[in-house]
Amino acid sequence: MSHICIQPSHVAIVTGGASGIGLAACRAFAGMGLSVVVADMNAEGLARAVEDIAAASPRGRDAVRGLRCDVTVRQDLQMLEAEARDAFGRVDILMANAAVQPGSDILGPDGAWDRILDTNLYGVIRTVQAVLPGMIADGHPGLVIVTGSKQGITTPPGDPAYNVAKAGVKAFAEAVQHDLRNRPGCRISAHLLIPGFVFTPLTANGRTEKPAGAWTPAQTVDFMMQGLERGDFYILCPDNEVTRQVDERRMLWAASDIVENRPPLSRWHPDYADRFEAFLRGAG
Repeated sequence: MSHICIQPSHVAIVTGGASGIGLAACRAFAGMGLSVVVADMNAEGLARAVEDIAAASPRGRDAVRGLRCDVTVRQDLQMLEAEARDAFGRVDILMANAAVQPGSDILGPDGAWDRILDTNLYGVIRTVQAVLPGMIADGHPGLVIVTGSKQGITTPPGDPAYNVAKAGVKAFAEAVQHDLRNRPGCRISAHLLIPGFVFTPLTANGRTEKPAGAWTPAQTVDFMMQGLERGDFYILCPDNEVTRQVDERRMLWAASDIVENRPPLSRWHPDYADRFEAFLRGAG
């Protein structure tokens, strides 16, 4: 369960905060009166985001700091933590959200695999390792939010490097929460945000209009806030196409590949198509 009630006195760090879900989270935190440290690789986008976030805050620009930060560089993350403490004196909320999606194939190119794993998996690990020790030492209640993906659970064909990274993120977030809940006196909890179909620069693929089936980043963050208030670890978001019930059936089927010794990714295997559809309807 979550041990924190988010307060205006709190300080939030968000990586990948210049666009998409990260920017929506920064806006939401700022609108609640929090101080926000937004980190991103895109300097131009970061400058715009700082002004956008400041406009959402009752304290304006005084409540926001922006820092160009590469989550593949440990020293950048150490600087991020130091900047937050220098500016606001504490860190209460860490949202490890930065991610890329250049596309990948099983046999390469190597550069895509390296970039995705270094940012989406190791970047999350480095971010938590850079900021969480200070949060623990402070002794305050706090939150660590890690942005995962349904692709890290059902691992659909099409972008294997992204799936591998997000599967690792899920396992890492689970391990973080297990560690925190077993630390005597620790009042920090970890949470895994599992977005649905969200229209962001990462998922736009050249589209300029939001598809009808997608949620906006703001909808996703609203749902995240509700999950945090409930104390959920797995914050599994629906969207305008997929209900939670469908997500649950898909995830149960994926786990059952192991239990039933089916071919991997049997959901997309022609010999199992009818069985999966029946299972999805709850008939098998």
